[in-house]
Amino acid sequence: MDFNKVIIVGRVTANPELRTTPGGQAVTTIGVATNRVWTDKNGAKQEEAEFHNVVLWGRQAEIASQFLVKGATVLIEGRLRTRSWTDKQGVQRRTTEIMAERMQLGPRPMGASQGSFGSDQDKFGGQAGKVDAKSAKEEELPTINLEEEEMKPLDDIPF
Repeated sequence: MDFNKVIIVGRVTANPELRTTPGGQAVTTIGVATNRVWTDKNGAKQEEAEFHNVVLWGRQAEIASQFLVKGATVLIEGRLRTRSWTDKQGVQRRTTEIMAERMQLGPRPMGASQGSFGSDQDKFGGQAGKVDAKSAKEEELPTINLEEEEMKPLDDIPF
């Protein structure tokens, strides 16, 4: 049995840019940083960051370019894919990417640009820049699931 599944939760490293293939398909590539913190055998706190390249296609690419900004938290579920190519100097190159199958937006980073979220003044009643942690946690976050055939009718839900 083979299994290729990746789930990461991290922060976007740069504002995403939407591109379109010659065939009209939307594609966005984003960088996501994940941190690992541990205590070594001497009791000292250690920390390291890992950087992941994530490729989103279609509607997910459009949503990512519209709602994600540098520093935003995002959950990505997908599969690993390794590509090889020869560059202009004739050197063989390889890269491993996460091909996103699902994406869930996390809380918006404090101080993020207004972008498609609207102004902070609209969301928080004129309190732009003065949002406490409680208000930020209560903000509704959209969940994106593009596989509608997985949705069950309400009659099939066991509770």
